[in-house]
Amino acid sequence: MSHWMKWIVAACTVTLLAACGGNDDDEPAAQPRNIVQTAQSDARFSILVEAVVAADLAGTLSAPGPFTVFAPTNDAFVALLAELGVTKEQLLADVPLLTKVLTYHVVPARVLKANVPVGTAIVSVEGGTFTVDAGLAITDQRARRASIVATDVLASNGVIHIVDKVILPAP
Repeated sequence: MSHWMKWIVAACTVTLLAACGGNDDDEPAAQPRNIVQTAQSDARFSILVEAVVAADLAGTLSAPGPFTVFAPTNDAFVALLAELGVTKEQLLADVPLLTKVLTYHVVPARVLKANVPVGTAIVSVEGGTFTVDAGLAITDQRARRASIVATDVLASNGVIHIVDKVILPAP
């Protein structure tokens, strides 16, 4: 291949690569979702979202934060309802209890999995503490255990770690 032909091929390649970049449509880039929006977009958290709304915490958890939420799944809430012998409607109607339980799942900082203080008391927004061990098991103030089953679900105002059990503060 001649010297000039190599230059032409190189120039065409650069031009083609440059044409592939960028966003040619007129739609704005998607904005990062906050913790509430992230939970709303995942069907596994429909009961959690209902609870957050019932406790009037949606505005707080949509604010800039940062927050870390140890988010129980629907299955975790169903198990709690059975354990307590109440219906979902009864739980959602008890706003003081609901607020206490939900704020116990929130830490007022962005704590990624790599930065979870293993074996050290973690202080929640509710004021109570819980611990996380090296196996990502949480022990709450009632000596109940929950497992963190997924970590580092990022949101614009913090991070969500998914838990398989609703953790409870001291009575």
